[in-house]
Amino acid sequence: MEKVPDSDFLVQFGKQVEKFRKKKKLSYRKLAQNCNIDYSDISKIEKGKANITMLTLLELAKGLEIHPKKLLDFEFDFED
Repeated sequence: MEKVPDSDFLVQFGKQVEKFRKKKKLSYRKLAQNCNIDYSDISKIEKGKANITMLTLLELAKGLEIHPKKLLDFEFDFED
């Protein structure tokens, strides 16, 4: 079975978002209010079901009150 790196990346990114959201003790709805993203979209992002834009990355970081690079700071194995 062939590994799909793009979906793995989205799942890992989603885990980062979830980690920081929980660390800040924010619900989906509160984070959504903080960053102007629908709460259902935040759920999709955390589950790795959404491929977001750079602007959404910035909005998430703003809502979490962290630098955007922290959301991308995780181990990932790039495959050819």
